[in-house]
Amino acid sequence: MVTGGAGFIGSHIVDELLRENYQVVIVDNLVTGREGRIPAEASFYKADIRTSLENIFTIEKPDIVIHQAAQVSVSNSVSDPLYDAEQNILGTVNLLNCAVKHRIKKFIFASSAAIYGNPHFLPITENHPSQPLSFYGLSKLTAESYIQMFADYHDLPYSILRYSNVYGTRQDAYGEAGVIAIFKEKILAGESPSVFGDGHQTRDFIYVKDVAKANVAAITNKSSGIYNISSHERISVLELIKEFEKITSEDVNVTFFEERNGDIRDSVLSNAKASADLKWVPETVIQTGLKMTLEEESPVSIV
Repeated sequence: MVTGGAGFIGSHIVDELLRENYQVVIVDNLVTGREGRIPAEASFYKADIRTSLENIFTIEKPDIVIHQAAQVSVSNSVSDPLYDAEQNILGTVNLLNCAVKHRIKKFIFASSAAIYGNPHFLPITENHPSQPLSFYGLSKLTAESYIQMFADYHDLPYSILRYSNVYGTRQDAYGEAGVIAIFKEKILAGESPSVFGDGHQTRDFIYVKDVAKANVAAITNKSSGIYNISSHERISVLELIKEFEKITSEDVNVTFFEERNGDIRDSVLSNAKASADLKWVPETVIQTGLKMTLEEESPVSIV
């Protein structure tokens, strides 16, 4: 069962599962997911994880739950923390109750680098202090704690996957941490991307198909654990722009604005633990990932 399986990341996980010959059930309320992403080979239930799950578990009897459904916008979590908590905390608890009742074999959860807050050291490892700067980060961290306590009470195996900045095909320009999608939309429209600050701030970008493979790798890992899913590579915003220029063979004019309060200067996650335990390593370098992302719907020449 993949919750949020019609969404950006979830739909890629579904594709990877089908390639590996898993039977897949998608649960998605289609608030941000798209029905056109649902493969014919998968069963689909339009449902909200906060409410209607019991009947689905009874009918489908899933062995594994991969929980991707979430409210993912940092800014929306600040403006509407109640909705964020309902989706990310209460929705997860409802899913965990069903998982325990129906004795699933593994619970895999999409968490986020947002739980760390401002880095105390780089690269960030899984034992880095958790000091989220937004309600979104807090709700993800709280959901992690519920998963771990459910595991303690009910012997529920789990993998918590903390994603760095995920990018790739099917990502729209309106999701949080979607700077590549935003740049892509601006560049393909011939508009000027906005850069806040001097552009030398760095991030760790991970291609969505690598994230999907990490989720599949977590299925067969017998032990429970928390893992960073990242490229373990830093790239600055200006370096990112240069990569876009190389791919499109066109100059990109950038509009600079003042640095925003609360923005993290540098971030990179260590993926050493995931590599060791899940036998997973990212396969897609940023240049290749950007090219595939631009080719998705590009009217410009890609070289």
